[in-house]
This record gives sequence, C-alpha cells and structure tokens, in this order.
Amino acid sequence: MNDYRNWVEWGAWKEDDADMVFVYPEKTVGLGASYSWNGKIGDGKTTTTFVKENDSIAQKTILSANETFSFLSFKNTNKGTKVTWTAKGTVDFMTKVYATFSGGLDNLMGKIFERSLNNLNKIITKEINSFDVKVNGIVQKSGGFYVKQSTVCKTSEFQNRLSIMLPKIIYFFKNNNLVMNGKPFVIYNYKSNDTLKFSVCGPLKEEIFISDGSDISTGFLEPFSALKTTLTGDYSHKNTAVKKTQDYLSDNRIELNSSIKEIEIYVKSATDTKHPSQWQTEILTPVKSKDIAPVIPKPTAIEIETPKPTEKTPEI
Repeated sequence: MNDYRNWVEWGAWKEDDADMVFVYPEKTVGLGASYSWNGKIGDGKTTTTFVKENDSIAQKTILSANETFSFLSFKNTNKGTKVTWTAKGTVDFMTKVYATFSGGLDNLMGKIFERSLNNLNKIITKEINSFDVKVNGIVQKSGGFYVKQSTVCKTSEFQNRLSIMLPKIIYFFKNNNLVMNGKPFVIYNYKSNDTLKFSVCGPLKEEIFISDGSDISTGFLEPFSALKTTLTGDYSHKNTAVKKTQDYLSDNRIELNSSIKEIEIYVKSATDTKHPSQWQTEILTPVKSKDIAPVIPKPTAIEIETPKPTEKTPEI
C-alpha cells in the first residue's frame, strides 16, 4: 500500500470510471510520494505526508478544490493484518448534494473504502496462496567473503526483522559504492523452537575492512555441499519447503552436515517486487559429500534411412 503504482489494482474508483487516467511521478513510494488522476469525478492528487513502516500511512488528497486528509493503520492479529482507513476534510456544495442522495457522505465514502479494501484482501490472499516448492537436488555452494548484520529474535519475529535488515544490507553496498557479488542471504547461526540467531549477509567480490563501532561486520563462507530446495512464493510456505527437504533427505538416505550452518538465498524478495507470488528463496541444507558414480547413458540404436536410387537419368 506504500506504492501508489499498486493502487490501481484494488482501488474501487477505477471500477466506477473505467476511463480514469492515472499519472505517476518518479517518486511513488514512501514519504513525499504521490500520484494524480483525471476522470468523471474530477482531477485529483494524493500525496503521502507520513509513513511508519508496517504501522501507518497519512495522506493529503486534493480533488476538484476539495481537501481531504486520510489515515491508514495496520495492526497484526491472529487472523492476519487489520487495516483501518479513515478520512476527514471539506467538500463543495454539489458534492454534498450528491452525497445526500447516496445516503450521506459517510455512507458514500465508506462504501468506496470498503470495496477497495475487499479488493485488496482478494489480491493479497491470491498472491499469498500462489506458491511452488521444488527440491533441486545436491549442489556445491561456492564460498567467499561477505558483510553481515546479526541479531537474535523469537521465531515469530523473523520475517519482520528480515524486512528491516535486508534493505539495510542492500543500502550498505549502495552507500559504499560496492557491487554485491550475487544475491543477499541469511545464515542461521542458532535455531530452537522459539529462538533464532541469524545474520543477514551480502556477498563480496573481495575482502573489505569496516571501521570499529559499526553494527555491520565481515565474514567468510567456506564452500560446502548442500541439498537445494527452491520456494517460489510467500515466505509463509517455508514449512512446506522444509517438509519436502526432510522427506527427500530421508528417502535418499542423505546425511546432514551439522558442522555447517543452513543458509537461505533471496533470489527475489520484497526489495525486488511487491508480489509475494514472485518471491524466490533458495534453501541450502548442508549435507555430507559422497562420491556418486557418473551415470553413463546406454547408446540407442538409430535407424538411418538411405534414399532409394531413382531411374531418372541426371541431366548433363
């Protein structure tokens, strides 16, 4: 909801005016972001005046000289995220007349907000429920230097912590004119039923030195053998990926290498796309190397048809 380019996908006003045209400036995300439109209801513009990540968004909307201030708040519950959308402002005489015949301004705006949020819920539900898990098999993970930021949290807090730390690692590279040598990843340093100690990492081309006092440090990843499992979709389906990984290990009698930490590579995450169905996470579970005899395919007999000679005499 923090990106105005996504609003056209769920806003009810587009349903009421199929010819409505939206105009997007360079900045459509975060504080100071905006977008504008023109349509049957008039020309308008909405600007973000306040943002608190995963908490609330405040907006100012100007529509045909009418000024409105709206506020969206987000609260996590056992059933999901509760979104509350309120607005207040002034309207002209004709808008009041139209609203009167529509059951009042509160009823008119309330229905638009309700329809929009229902549309948003349908889109999010579809996005979250669209996923795929594939066990790719044994791979060799290359090693190298990396920068990291580490933390300890409850297992239930992991996704929220990751959403804060991952952009920070990406910004570290950008701010220091560094090029990430691959995709960001997480190293699980310690796991229990309710506690996680992990590091969010960015791979380096070569070792760098960071001044004392920074919460970001460096490390080195040794090469290792791993069972690779790819989760395409929202991270909430990780348990399904873990279960398929465990079944594969058991069915193929593959032994875990407990001396090496499990890592997850974020090939495509929320920093790349806002569509959870497109997120791609590679889970690398360390395993003990074992020599596998190469499979040499048996040659297959192939019939080669030779053209039959014709009785026609070639022209000279």
